[in-house]
Amino acid sequence: MLTKTDIEKYFIAEKQVGLVFFVIGIVAVLLAIVFFFFLRTNFYKGAAIPLIVVGLLELIAGLTIYNKSDDDRIHNVYAFDMNPYELKEKELPRMQKITKTFSIYKWVEVVLAVTGIVLIVLYRRTPERAFWFGLGITLTLQALITFSADYLAEKRAQIYRDQLEAFVKK
Repeated sequence: MLTKTDIEKYFIAEKQVGLVFFVIGIVAVLLAIVFFFFLRTNFYKGAAIPLIVVGLLELIAGLTIYNKSDDDRIHNVYAFDMNPYELKEKELPRMQKITKTFSIYKWVEVVLAVTGIVLIVLYRRTPERAFWFGLGITLTLQALITFSADYLAEKRAQIYRDQLEAFVKK
């Protein structure tokens, strides 16, 4: 049975994950800058590309989630007491869409991880292809980090969605 505490817990956890993603994104972007402008070998230049691209995505997604979580939490706790119909008409469809979106994210992350692994296997012993080896390593790492975070977020979202579904049936 959904309670206000369940809503609070979901959005507080979402906010914390947003902050973690933001920090991971900042670290990735800073590493990319160090790799590309200071270390400057082909290996590090290749490693910098996934760090900057995925790092910027992590940074933006994390900041967006962090900034909107409090408003969503307050809004839905208020709706629980004052307008439960809104949970059925707005929040439940939003959560259903989010849980479907996670499967798309995970497939993209799996494809990126496999691509990175292929690059590692193909170019691990060819120094003249160090760019591709570096790209493969950080692509794989970034894909695994985002996959792990999305997997945990999906599980949390599914629990919350299930609670919403049970709530609106009553």
